[in-house]
Amino acid sequence: MSNDDLTVKVLVEIRDEIRQTNRRLDGVDMRLDQQGQRIVESEIRTATAITELHGTMRDIHGLLVEQLDLRGRVERCERDIDELKKRVN
Repeated sequence: MSNDDLTVKVLVEIRDEIRQTNRRLDGVDMRLDQQGQRIVESEIRTATAITELHGTMRDIHGLLVEQLDLRGRVERCERDIDELKKRVN
């Protein structure tokens, strides 16, 4: 086998290996794209859940504020009831 034949053979093998490597890289790219899409979808679900949780917490805060606003009124009503009970007895 001459040097030229050997060089051509080595170059052909290198070319074939590069093609195989490129095919494997294409497969890796596809898997990475799919994984990236799953991550994006997961982040969207997480952001949606956090937004819903924030709304729920705001509602709970509002209810607690209302309850605390009624505390003084309830205490006055209880004192009035106690006074009325003392008057009746």
